[in-house]
Amino acid sequence: MKDLVELPNWAITWDEAVRSALIAGIAILVALILYGVLMAALRWLARWSDTEADSVALAKLRLPLKFLAVEMALSLAAQVDQNIHAFWAAIDAFVVPAVFGYLLFGIVRGFAAGLEKRTEERIDSVAARSRKTRIQLISRTVSSVIIFLTLGIILLGFPVVRDVGTGLLASAGLAALAIGAAAQPALKSLIAGLQMAITEPLRLGDMVKINGEVGRVEEIKMSFITVRSWDERVTIVPTSRFLEESFENWSRTSEALTGPVMLHLDPATPVAPIRAEFERFVQTHPLFDGRNMALLMTEAYPESIELRLSVSSVTIGDLWNLRCSVREHMITWLQENLPDALIRHRLETPGGHPKAGEPAGPN
Repeated sequence: MKDLVELPNWAITWDEAVRSALIAGIAILVALILYGVLMAALRWLARWSDTEADSVALAKLRLPLKFLAVEMALSLAAQVDQNIHAFWAAIDAFVVPAVFGYLLFGIVRGFAAGLEKRTEERIDSVAARSRKTRIQLISRTVSSVIIFLTLGIILLGFPVVRDVGTGLLASAGLAALAIGAAAQPALKSLIAGLQMAITEPLRLGDMVKINGEVGRVEEIKMSFITVRSWDERVTIVPTSRFLEESFENWSRTSEALTGPVMLHLDPATPVAPIRAEFERFVQTHPLFDGRNMALLMTEAYPESIELRLSVSSVTIGDLWNLRCSVREHMITWLQENLPDALIRHRLETPGGHPKAGEPAGPN
């Protein structure tokens, strides 16, 4: 029979190719059947669990385990067939590290996903956001290390890369400087991500103010953090900036906040009736949590006085709506009951403006 492939150390006929393909196909089929049985058993066990975390973690492992089953099937088939062995020997240096690296990556992702799900089910919102942030940052750090090491092992399987690496080892000082300079941004992001997970200056879902923009933390990556504002704009901020510069975190320990409503009124305005109406309205408002309520005259100018009406609410969103409601109500109440309290700026001249009755000039 004519050879199908002729290489220096590998020649295969059509009959041998069919036989090898049949052996490999049977091995892969058996491996996939065993994989299906194993996954069915694991899913059955997960359904008996008291939490959905096991099912979430198992979903992240399905594809890595399938690749592992195929890799093991080809490895076993190579032990009984010389042609498969020759083919497998040519690629195992790349496939095996890739498969096991992907498996480790899947294990980390599955473990992290399971912990996140369990955290959401069993812990209150503030503590859940804190733990979820730490889980994501640590899992991404470990995943980055796994990817880096896996790619390094795969690249070392190429003779050219291995020879270059040997040459670089001969000049270790220069190589260290070059690698350090090239990896500086990545190392900075990695260290910033780890520091963010340990010190935890902010968490997912926190309301922060940076660069004059207020929004909720939507994503925390190793290199950047996304903040979504109320008008759905997304601000991308480098992770290291939150560690190097100051910013405001409005929900560090709790979302319960106190906020002001400022009123600028005429100096002759009586404050007592305004305070009474403010307290009456706020005490009956459904968004008021009963913690803080005060009306203070914070400034007095020759032409105006400044009143600060402080209110509190359970969440930042409720506080914003409560402040808007108080502002609208108090302005309406002043217009109806104390109209002279509202400051007006008008230009008045006795007998009207001297040019008011003159005809208009040519255009």
